[in-house]
Amino acid sequence: MKVLITGATGLVGKKLVQKLTSNGIAVNYLTHSKKSIPETALIKAFYWNLEKETIDKEAILNVDAIIHLAGATVSKRWTPRYQKEILNSRVNGIKLLIKTLQKNPNHQVKHFISASGISIYPTSLSQQYNEFSTSVGHGFLAEVVQKWEQAVNELDVLNIKTAKIRTGLVLDPHQGAFPIMYKTVKNYVGANFGNGKQIYSWIHIDDLVGVYQYVLQNKLEGVYNAVASNPVSANVFLNTLAKASDTKIWLPNIPSIFLNLGLGQMSSLLLDSQYVLNDKIKATGFVFKHENLEASFIDIIKKIE
Repeated sequence: MKVLITGATGLVGKKLVQKLTSNGIAVNYLTHSKKSIPETALIKAFYWNLEKETIDKEAILNVDAIIHLAGATVSKRWTPRYQKEILNSRVNGIKLLIKTLQKNPNHQVKHFISASGISIYPTSLSQQYNEFSTSVGHGFLAEVVQKWEQAVNELDVLNIKTAKIRTGLVLDPHQGAFPIMYKTVKNYVGANFGNGKQIYSWIHIDDLVGVYQYVLQNKLEGVYNAVASNPVSANVFLNTLAKASDTKIWLPNIPSIFLNLGLGQMSSLLLDSQYVLNDKIKATGFVFKHENLEASFIDIIKKIE
């Protein structure tokens, strides 16, 4: 099997490349710089440029599936210009891949797996959401995910199976929000956000990579929530992190009004509440290895220290 991956140097991409190649799966990846990942017998780099809408057509040669992970980080100030970059980096990448496939009708791609986000669900302290929930949230991130998934739907005309992996808060030792959270808690300057009642649906990076590999190898299609089975409140999340770090949270919560003033729309990353269920992926036979929050924190912290 050969897979084409976008975003191969990102939080999920790096580990997924390692996981797939260790299992004998060849990986082509799209990049602006071939220095991103060393090439090997199983790893090959190909150029693409979203602004110029160019891509090396050889990237899809003998490729069985595409995994689309590329997207500008949301953990950066949301200026109007950067909001466009967040959206375009996700949607335009899919559109360029579709054009490339259409121009090369002899391709053998049969499966397209795209990253997505649980931000598509409305923020709620009481409602639980599964993949069959039809309610859609409001705000910038919900809009991004909707347009992201709509772009994936355009692959239907090519008769390619599609899967969308709606991802929660990722626990990774080196990238994403966790290293920052851990550093603040470890230095006794950690504090909860708002009233702390908002629900965080989280997932260990190893389980997330496992979900992608499982969906790929089992040729699954449709929407899947990539979250652990026990979402928790922000208060529980941070206090559990403090316990795993052998520290305590002693600073008062940061009021929502200050977060809104300081971060604007970006405060939704900290204040939105989504209790998301993972029953669908588990029903297919996937087994999560990291379901306990404290044990997951301890495992991640060991990899930091």
